[in-house]
Amino acid sequence: MLSSHASDISKDVAAIGAQSKFVELDGLTTHYIEAGEGPLLVLVHGGGAGADSWGNWRSCLSAYARKFRVIAYDMPGFGRTAKPDPSVYDYGQGARNRHLTALIRHLNHAAPAHLIGNSMGGATALGVAMDAPDLVRKLVLMGSAGLGISNPDPEAMRPFAAYDYSIEAMRTIMEHLGGARFRFDEQLLQYRHALMQEPAARAAIDVIKRSKLTYTAEQIASVKTPTLVVGGKADKVAILARTYGYLELLENSWGFVLPHVGHWAMMESPREFVAITTAFFDEELF
Repeated sequence: MLSSHASDISKDVAAIGAQSKFVELDGLTTHYIEAGEGPLLVLVHGGGAGADSWGNWRSCLSAYARKFRVIAYDMPGFGRTAKPDPSVYDYGQGARNRHLTALIRHLNHAAPAHLIGNSMGGATALGVAMDAPDLVRKLVLMGSAGLGISNPDPEAMRPFAAYDYSIEAMRTIMEHLGGARFRFDEQLLQYRHALMQEPAARAAIDVIKRSKLTYTAEQIASVKTPTLVVGGKADKVAILARTYGYLELLENSWGFVLPHVGHWAMMESPREFVAITTAFFDEELF
């Protein structure tokens, strides 16, 4: 059962003209937020503790809904989507790719979707572009996992390893993921902390954080989908070398780097991020 801080978003979702919905996908009860009309745009959140569709994408949903049918969903083990016992469910990257593929097929049979993925969500969106390219019209990778570029900073992942489900540890993670200018509100901190008080969420994240998130260079290079690679210049996790690595491997790729931004471009600079990505999705420009 979700705690009160994590279960009272219905009014906030409704306030932006969106709806909270559930569907059975790949054997899992799956939660997603839907708003707007137009071409299908699916937003894929990252894989850190406390991540979910609302907390990660709330700053962008209203803006995207002006031009798209925008969907922000919770991946398996996150938010309000089912969190099966890891002894009976594979929380590996292949399962996340399969789950997102099922969601796109459920939502839209007429045309491919635009995908935006952050961090582990980027690896998931990229996996669908590999496995089912007919389902993806354009792809945005933002601070994306998937490409095995070593981080030269040994301290980069320490806050995640030290996370102990306390609110202080959650604050440290959020401060670490954002750039120096990022000031998150206390409500978001409480919300993410509350999500991680659910025992099933803890069991899932313990396995998810150890799952392999990388593909081979050959697999990545096989993707021909038009792709925008977005990086934060201050990202301590998905360092710029990874952004540039994607640009080298992906034949049909463009790049955009945001100054003073860390791992959460959609939260740190939502206006700029929405403008950049919306322009990329314009068929007359790209």
